[in-house]
Amino acid sequence: MSKQHVTIHDIARELNISASTVSRALHDHPRISEATRAAVREVARRSNYQPNVVASSLRQGRSKTVGVIVPRINRNFFANVIGGMEEVLAGSGYQLMICQTHEKLEDEKSALKTLINARVDAIILSVSMETSNADHIQTLMEKGIKIFFFDRILESLDVGSVVVDDRLGAYMNVKHLIDQGYTKIIHVAGAGHINIYRARKMGYMEAMNESGIDVNPEWVIEKPLILEGGESAFQEAMNRKGKPDAFFCAGDYAALGVMQAAFRYGMEVPGDLGVTGFANEPFTAYLQPSLTTVDQRGGEMGKLLAEMYMQSDIKDVTPSDCMKIVLKPELIVRDSSQGKRTNTDQ
Repeated sequence: MSKQHVTIHDIARELNISASTVSRALHDHPRISEATRAAVREVARRSNYQPNVVASSLRQGRSKTVGVIVPRINRNFFANVIGGMEEVLAGSGYQLMICQTHEKLEDEKSALKTLINARVDAIILSVSMETSNADHIQTLMEKGIKIFFFDRILESLDVGSVVVDDRLGAYMNVKHLIDQGYTKIIHVAGAGHINIYRARKMGYMEAMNESGIDVNPEWVIEKPLILEGGESAFQEAMNRKGKPDAFFCAGDYAALGVMQAAFRYGMEVPGDLGVTGFANEPFTAYLQPSLTTVDQRGGEMGKLLAEMYMQSDIKDVTPSDCMKIVLKPELIVRDSSQGKRTNTDQ
């Protein structure tokens, strides 16, 4: 047999037996004689036959495939989450099917449809920036599709989820800035309808209020958490009275934008301006100065998500029966937030 993908039908034709007999022989069915089983195994070995695991799973009503939807696959955090999932699931014979939304609601809906058509056993997702309600996901849940959330979740849905404590991460971040002597701290915030950015804003407010610092409403600037968003927030803040002495950004790319704009403005970081981010993207360690940020423990999050799904699969429980896990974040203190210049230094 020179065919590239040998099937049980090819083996059956060579041995002049039925395909069902070949299938039973390959599974050591007791009704098939040892002589036939040996002949089938020999032909399968010689022709390099590989069983179609997907087709077999589908016949059993299972695909052994888990769908994953992320906003952007090129963010280190999401890549780490996927890596953590794969490490656990691959060892149990599962495959991952990954889609990204590019922060668009319509792309999220399209990704969900693609995964459903692929008959995945479950969907694990972090919602897009444009996702503000749960209607399209609620519809899937009503059809019995298993849904799990991570990072950005829809709090109105009672499903299993793994998140980091974003409020605590922001609190530790801003408290560190205050301890370093910064007091006029701008918060470059993400979209307010997304759970993680609301939580990070809460942590910022908590740290400021606890330290007796009255927060001017203008100190919270909502921008896209990309390089251009950080640059825009910096310009907006510098055009106001009472210039800031620090920026806490809800994302590392926005913090990078702030730093670049500050350098063009002739300011030194951290002497004139403290800057911190959130996510611990790889580039943050190699900037000059290196960027203080918060690690979200993406790899661990991915492993916990995979284990949560597998437990629900074994026990055949509904997603609402699954745990809601909150991980403690880690503040990574680097150069960008240390060394505020005092009056005597100037």
